[in-house]
Amino acid sequence: MNRNDCVVMTYMIECDGDPQSFASKIASDQSTGTFVDLPGETPELKARVAARVLDVRELPPISVPSIPQNASGPSYRRAEADIAFPIEAVGDDLSALMTITIGGVFSIRGFTGIRVLRMQLPHAFGASYPGPQFGIAGTRRLTGVFDRPLIGTIIKPALGLRPNETAEMVSELIASGVDFIKDDEKLCGPPYSPLEERVRAIMPLIKDHEQRTGKKVMYAFNISHVDPDVMMRNHDVVADAGGNAAVININSIGQGAFLFLRRRSRLALHAHRNGWDILTRHPGLGMNFSVYQQYWRLLGVDQFQINGIGSKYWEPDDSFVQSFHDLVAPFTSAGEKPMPVVCSGQWGGQAPETYRRTGRTLDLLYLCGGGVVSHPDGPGAGVKAVRQAWEAAREGVDLDSYAQNHPELKQALAKFGKRD
Repeated sequence: MNRNDCVVMTYMIECDGDPQSFASKIASDQSTGTFVDLPGETPELKARVAARVLDVRELPPISVPSIPQNASGPSYRRAEADIAFPIEAVGDDLSALMTITIGGVFSIRGFTGIRVLRMQLPHAFGASYPGPQFGIAGTRRLTGVFDRPLIGTIIKPALGLRPNETAEMVSELIASGVDFIKDDEKLCGPPYSPLEERVRAIMPLIKDHEQRTGKKVMYAFNISHVDPDVMMRNHDVVADAGGNAAVININSIGQGAFLFLRRRSRLALHAHRNGWDILTRHPGLGMNFSVYQQYWRLLGVDQFQINGIGSKYWEPDDSFVQSFHDLVAPFTSAGEKPMPVVCSGQWGGQAPETYRRTGRTLDLLYLCGGGVVSHPDGPGAGVKAVRQAWEAAREGVDLDSYAQNHPELKQALAKFGKRD
């Protein structure tokens, strides 16, 4: 079997039996086999489409099972298993890929834990899907920011502001020099703030600022909707008004709806992955981000939220750092690399460690919600404080020292507290 003609999946198997047997069970059940022998499962058929176990590597056992109801022993064996699925069986359909290599695996009886660790795709998938339309390079081109991270913020409070109230905040933010503003993912066109009214209130401010300064602030309106036709109409409202970005709740709308949008889109598509934690939070279940992000890179996400250092959520810093590197790693997909969006409880205090742990790259969108709008002197000063923190990080200057001549950063340090 040629690995280049296969999808190679790596699973973490946890069981109170033999991991090799469970790996063989995955290969059989998820390709040609079932619970009884089949007269049609001929050697010729299996040679063409049957999955094969390539390797099983034992890991240290554990004493607490990931799925307690399946437990019966004092300890549980674990192993990494590489299983190859022939491309002839999978085709180049992402729904088939998900069903065959992931969806059915979790229903197999006997596991006390199962997690998808890695996925290696053949180049056929890269030829079949559009990939990002804008990505890092296009996002920089649309914003005119080329020599530093993009500094962004989120309209807060997330819910409750009417279009005119949102516009008042936007006016202050664009005057501060912010590069990117977005609707919160929860703002999905409620009656008090319909998308059309938000666009009418906000886009004239964006255009006027561009006319006066030459800088077009990127505003990502939330156009998410379960009906692709409605979402496409939302897209057109934004694009026809001169907008250049949109927030998409990717797990809520699904892969098919996203692909429908991407193939017709004129906007940079900013992916919010809310719901992702359902798939990954338990370390013995679900899947790694390295697998998940490949689907969305193929489908064409331009900007991808991945939490950040000192996130307000559960995710450890090491997990964020790994996600960052996964997202910018070489990939089979067509198009640009997506722009990593560092977010979730960010303010200037995390900038130095973010810069260090992401390999001193500037190719990211640094997105701060409360870390900007809750600044003691208001959102405008909050944007300046974050910019100043990134200047200090790039220059290798301690934030406290840099703050002595930068009052906005000094106030932010006093309010939010310096990260150790």
